[in-house]
Amino acid sequence: MTQNRTELEGKTWTVSQISELVGGRAEGKNDVEITGISGIKEAAEGDITFVMHTRYLSLIKDTKASAIIVSRDMDVDESETSAAFIRVDDPEAAFVRVAEHFVGGEMLFEPGIHPTAIIGDDVSLGRDVVIQAYTVICDGAVIGDNTVIYPGVYIGHYTYIGDRCLIYPNVSIRERTRIGNGVIIHSGAVIGSDGFGFTTIEGVHHKIPHLGSVEIEDDVEIGANVTIDRARFGKTHIGKGTKMDNLVQIAHNVWTGERCLMVGQAGVAGSTRLGNNVVVAAQAGLVGHLDIGDNVLIAGKAGVTKDIPANTRVSGFPAQDHDKERRQQIHIRKLPDYCAKVKELEERLLQLEKAAKNHRS
Repeated sequence: MTQNRTELEGKTWTVSQISELVGGRAEGKNDVEITGISGIKEAAEGDITFVMHTRYLSLIKDTKASAIIVSRDMDVDESETSAAFIRVDDPEAAFVRVAEHFVGGEMLFEPGIHPTAIIGDDVSLGRDVVIQAYTVICDGAVIGDNTVIYPGVYIGHYTYIGDRCLIYPNVSIRERTRIGNGVIIHSGAVIGSDGFGFTTIEGVHHKIPHLGSVEIEDDVEIGANVTIDRARFGKTHIGKGTKMDNLVQIAHNVWTGERCLMVGQAGVAGSTRLGNNVVVAAQAGLVGHLDIGDNVLIAGKAGVTKDIPANTRVSGFPAQDHDKERRQQIHIRKLPDYCAKVKELEERLLQLEKAAKNHRS
């Protein structure tokens, strides 16, 4: 199998069938059979792939794919390839649809409780729940219908997990956490750990108790080794539809709005509030007690130290308007040229001063 290629599990589908599935318009060899899906660079004969942006059009002439999903208005030179085309409104969304339909979703398990699982008192389990090996579910927990708990998961006292959730191996969910429906939590994530709070008295750091909880709304996906701290009081809140990459850190009492995107190694300090549709790119950091407006985009490695109004892009450290930061970075990169020019001007000025002095003499 070609690297990064996924076979369609023994199934074959024609280009015209796939086009009908995604509501597209097929062009070229409609009867070509598709047996796999892949990225455009890795594609083999029989694969379907996609082109999302015109800057990738140059890859069409070299791909071995048998079918390519493109946008309806994309200007494609069909003479560069023998592949069929499927024209759609959104190539990426159509490709996801193909992958979901043909490759399938998550692995299916028989409902039931593995004999090595430890289930506490007064635990409520919904219909068709899967509890796999060596899971620990503490007293008073509630698990919703069709939720799958993988091996080695810890679920603390009085935690609520909704319907259709996927909790992957070695996730730790502390007490009194509340998780909505359709939530996916990847391996190694820790939900509800104590916040980083200490008070220093006479040189000694004393731990501040964290008595609050974590609330995660519906359709949230949490990446591997993400940490979401419980609130000191009240709750740390993750809004509906928010997606987190691996190694994201959410501190105590943080509040995120709906549909936020948090990319790898991003960190949000305590009590900061994010609006809806906020994007925090990789390795960006936000200090505590900030107010970030709706639709804000924070660039990678940005250091945010002040509130950000809605519909703003920021970058750099300290973070500022992205266009302003970009102009400053251009000048910073030109500093050697500026220094050379200043030195040249200083030498010319010195020569002019010498010439003027000689003239006066």
